[in-house]
Amino acid sequence: MAVVIVVIVLVVIVLAFGLMMLGIYNGLVSGRLRVKEAWSGIDVQLKRRASLIPNIVETVKGYAAHEKTTFENVTAARAQLQQASGPAQAAEANNMLTQTLRSLFAVAENYPTLKANENFLQLQSELSDIEEKIAYARQFYNTNVLSYNTKTQQFPSAMVANMFGFQAAEFFEADETARQDVKVDFSTAPPAAPPAAPAAPGS
Repeated sequence: MAVVIVVIVLVVIVLAFGLMMLGIYNGLVSGRLRVKEAWSGIDVQLKRRASLIPNIVETVKGYAAHEKTTFENVTAARAQLQQASGPAQAAEANNMLTQTLRSLFAVAENYPTLKANENFLQLQSELSDIEEKIAYARQFYNTNVLSYNTKTQQFPSAMVANMFGFQAAEFFEADETARQDVKVDFSTAPPAAPPAAPAAPGS
């Protein structure tokens, strides 16, 4: 009788352990799938952003064709983003594209007719909207990555992760300057220069 009890206890322990491991494994699978799903949200917005770049470049080029270097930098940054593999490379390429776009909009400020161009303003608005969606998608993605990566490093889930090859996911990071919106506000004219100080008497 005692042997039977021992066997039953061992069976119960093994079953409990197996169920625990199965739950951990399923939790890791779910976490990895959530990360992939969240990344798809960023990927869609990055592709939308990249698709706008040629139209923006061509619009500005119509007014400032001599700004060859600026156009080449934007085009190269766009190509780098399209060729990026993985969140880390995509984040780096996206940050670079943000910097070059900021330079492009700085060029546009020198052309009042371009700043009032309806097509340019529409493209600018679309770009700003995409930037906001990328920021939201990045936050959602990184939250899921943090949760998943925590599971891959904490015991006992780390043991299961190592056994079945669950790798930590990459964060999608924006540097401090790239966090700033690239949108340039053309709705108001620049402030007028302050009047010169009156000359001192007797000067």
